[in-house]
Amino acid sequence: MDVDTCIPRARVEHAETAKYESEFKTGRRQYTQQFNTLYYKRLNTLKPFILNHARTKWEPKKIHLTPKVLNVEGPEPTFIVGTIFMDSQVKPSTLAQVENTHWISDPTPPRMYRDGTETVYLEDESGRIRLVGDAVDKAVLASGVVAAMMGCETQAGDFDVIDMCFAGMAEQPERTFSEDVFVALVSGLNASVEQPVTLEMQVLAEYLCGAAGGANDQKTSARIVQTVVAGNIMNVPVPPIGHTEDARANDRVPVQKLVASVDAYLSDIAACMPLALLPGPGDPSSASLPQQPLHPSMFAQCRQYTGFRTLTNPAYFEINNVLLLGTSGQNVRDLCRYSNETPCQLAAQSLQWRHVAPTAPDTLWCYPFTEHDPFVVRTTPHVYFAGNQKFEAGVAVGTEGQKTKVVMVPEFSVSHEIVLLNLRTLECSTVHIDACV
Repeated sequence: MDVDTCIPRARVEHAETAKYESEFKTGRRQYTQQFNTLYYKRLNTLKPFILNHARTKWEPKKIHLTPKVLNVEGPEPTFIVGTIFMDSQVKPSTLAQVENTHWISDPTPPRMYRDGTETVYLEDESGRIRLVGDAVDKAVLASGVVAAMMGCETQAGDFDVIDMCFAGMAEQPERTFSEDVFVALVSGLNASVEQPVTLEMQVLAEYLCGAAGGANDQKTSARIVQTVVAGNIMNVPVPPIGHTEDARANDRVPVQKLVASVDAYLSDIAACMPLALLPGPGDPSSASLPQQPLHPSMFAQCRQYTGFRTLTNPAYFEINNVLLLGTSGQNVRDLCRYSNETPCQLAAQSLQWRHVAPTAPDTLWCYPFTEHDPFVVRTTPHVYFAGNQKFEAGVAVGTEGQKTKVVMVPEFSVSHEIVLLNLRTLECSTVHIDACV
């Protein structure tokens, strides 16, 4: 095959990392505070936007706001604003996990939290009211979503919902169109102690660096200006329950070798282009969201290159005036337990909710923030991606002209696929890495 090894790699402008990463940085974590403050901050942050939409939608029909959910009285239509909470017997109980497994989380969460037997509430600082009606049964909802509900009180004291609205997509910065350059989105390498670098991983690195394929493949790879690995870079083995580390037994040696092998592998990519890493559930990072950046000391070879970055999960970053928001997929996987919609549809819906992880902390572990809720989407990205999914792409459209490309990045260890995102058109395509000779 014809191979051109002299094709220069495209270069673009990268925004300063610190411009966005402080949003999800927690510093030294303390867990003495309660989670109710996080819900209070979320409600008060999103309530003004929801009220604006609700009043525009319903007040022309002479339907007005009841300020507190417990003040709803009588059959006259009204609307209320609060946070959705779903009570279900199949939902995991954090207290039960602590009592039964000594702080070890349940390894087998149920496939669905919403199975038709759940009770849906809307709550604010005054209390909670039960939501009933076909509109609730048919709607795509999840615990933690802040919403306005329009309806009336039933004789049983419940709230019969007729319609609902959400915060809608946040403001979006303008995007300048540039040349055809690509970002390679990768996730789920799942390097293991038994096999740190698979043959498919090696071919992937060669493709990204322009050392694999024919002339057309090399021309495409030369237009890749950034590689992002969205979670599960490695699959660090979990010690069994009750295990006590013995320094004399060299328990850490296999993991240290794994980290060194991954560092050496990724350094080949970092030598060719900027490389960003988001931690995932299998990586040596904090278990709760937002996961903190993988420690740079694990990447002695990679950090020699100025384009190498370890980011939080979730993370905002900007490439060539295109704002991207990425996660390693835990938030989308948890949303899938509340609805039969596809992961891409739920990710797009979360932008309409203006919140990327509404189910935290109810069914998704997160840090108990007290000053603000960092998962609220204050600026709508041009691209929103989630790792460790099956490939799917769509577009989320806002009421004020916002458009966001939503991309589900496939798990590489399973699919052997990566996603190439065109920064000019925001179109994306998959590349299958075939290791067969």
